Amino acid sequence: MDSAIWSLLLVVFIQIYIIAATTDAGDCTALKSLVADWENVPSSWAGKDPCGDGWVGIGCTGLRVTSIILPSMKLGGQLSGDISTLSELQQVDLSYNKGLTGSLPTSIGNLKNLINLILVGCGFNGPIPDAIGSLLQLKYLSLNSNGFTGRIPPSIGNLSNLLWLDLADNQLEGPIPVSDGSTPGLDMLIHTKHFHFGKNKLSGPIPSQLFKSDMTLIHLLFESNQLTGTLPSTLGLVQTLEVVRFDNNSLDGHLPLNLNNLTSVQDLFLSNNKLTGPLPNLTGMDRLNTLNLSDNNFDLADVPSWFPALPALTTLMMEHTRLQGQVPATFFELPNLQTVVLKGNRLNGTLDIGPSFSNQLKTIDLQDNDITGFNDRGRTYKFDIILVDNPVCTATETRSTYCELPPSNSSPSYSTPPSQTCQPISCSPGQISSPSCRCAYPYTGTLKFRGLLFSDFGNSSRYKELEQSLMQFFRSHQLPVDSVSLSYPKRASFEYLLVLDLAVFPYGQESFNRTGISMIAFVFSSQTFKPPKELFGPYVFGGDEYEHFADERANAKKSNIAIKIGAAAGASVLLLLLLLTGIYAYRQKKRAEGATKESNP
Repeated sequence: MDSAIWSLLLVVFIQIYIIAATTDAGDCTALKSLVADWENVPSSWAGKDPCGDGWVGIGCTGLRVTSIILPSMKLGGQLSGDISTLSELQQVDLSYNKGLTGSLPTSIGNLKNLINLILVGCGFNGPIPDAIGSLLQLKYLSLNSNGFTGRIPPSIGNLSNLLWLDLADNQLEGPIPVSDGSTPGLDMLIHTKHFHFGKNKLSGPIPSQLFKSDMTLIHLLFESNQLTGTLPSTLGLVQTLEVVRFDNNSLDGHLPLNLNNLTSVQDLFLSNNKLTGPLPNLTGMDRLNTLNLSDNNFDLADVPSWFPALPALTTLMMEHTRLQGQVPATFFELPNLQTVVLKGNRLNGTLDIGPSFSNQLKTIDLQDNDITGFNDRGRTYKFDIILVDNPVCTATETRSTYCELPPSNSSPSYSTPPSQTCQPISCSPGQISSPSCRCAYPYTGTLKFRGLLFSDFGNSSRYKELEQSLMQFFRSHQLPVDSVSLSYPKRASFEYLLVLDLAVFPYGQESFNRTGISMIAFVFSSQTFKPPKELFGPYVFGGDEYEHFADERANAKKSNIAIKIGAAAGASVLLLLLLLTGIYAYRQKKRAEGATKESNP
């Protein structure tokens, strides 16, 4: 009987004080080191067993930690070199935590199993460690929108499995690294589909050996750098390209004659450079949607004959490119044409749009040319025609609408309307009424597009299609989303052709929990969500830090109850222990008395 009582006592103590660990000890130590270095870690990280206790954002396979997914968590601090001891780690996403600062530890190169390294929109700085080139399993490397400095590590050329490389929007400088027989370079990345290097301080010429015919690049983005020299003819070898951006650099010289080999290109941006020589012949670029050659020093030339031969063209921008002559009426017949901007040239004669112009036209801007007449064919046009600072306007006594600048409305008004089945309601401070007319704390951020296949920003159907695409994605992946809202479309800068505010509303509750936020933010940071390809090109998402986590709001409300319950449970356990101890003492006393009687009969 005595052994049974002690066994019961032992079971009670084990249940109360002992937690059976399941996480690898080394991994557990590494994660605890992160806890020590970071601020605002999830409340679930208070447990002793990351895998067994279900730490938010920590994924495990067996006993080993294989993923850390914590975007938009408002984390602060630095990334400890101890992360390198998580040797089975395959995914790291700490995006949209602006409080994460400092440099990347060189020991990150020890994570030999890493497949995704995604650190978008944080506060990291310093050089990108050369050891990054040791991550030979890496497929996605996204370090954009930070403060990284120094040069692009040539060792990145060793990452033969890399599909996505985004180093845009940093302070990187120096030349574009290419291999030389002893040192690796970006030209070795023949399987990589995305080169995103815009908005840095890269300088020097574009190496001709950067491009090869066996490359599979689709997005080549070097906009807003300090590149010089000519655009190499080897660019024409990469026939998989769809978006090419070298705008806002200091490129000079002639454009390569084989540029029209790029028959899959949809967006071509070479504006704001110092290019010279003849205009390129783009005949055969049948998928070309947006062409911007503005602000260069091309030779004086008549309007190219290939203008009307680009069947997919929606947007033509050739300001200050020394064009002369008349724009043929057949050009305006292109079925998808929306925007034509040919300001500051030497176009002359009479403007004739013809009788069969595109029904998608929104703007024809021919300001500051030498146009002497306009054949309006006695009709009123529903799109903007701008002939300000042309002789046709300066010589006209009666001011026509085409001789006045239209109201400046570069940012068309749009906001996702509420559902037709409900009425918007007033919400508490901080909450927003969703399109489903429910008050909630949405997850917010901005969608910034680096490529577009339309320019009529006032066409709301574009945004509605994007909304539908987002909701279809969330539903198909069973994410806790009730609805989405898009608003305030605008052009922001050279780098981003369109910026949209996005709000994602939680399903069935006022706010998301941490797991919901990490899943939704990861959808954008990892580029898992793809917008409709027939309208939208490459994008970057800027996620806001979330502050209204449902699980922690609930925990705050329940904390007092938990304390009371804990105190009551503790008292009950203590009472049980005292009772068992009393029983044990009583039995021991009886046994002693019996022994005394036997010894003193």
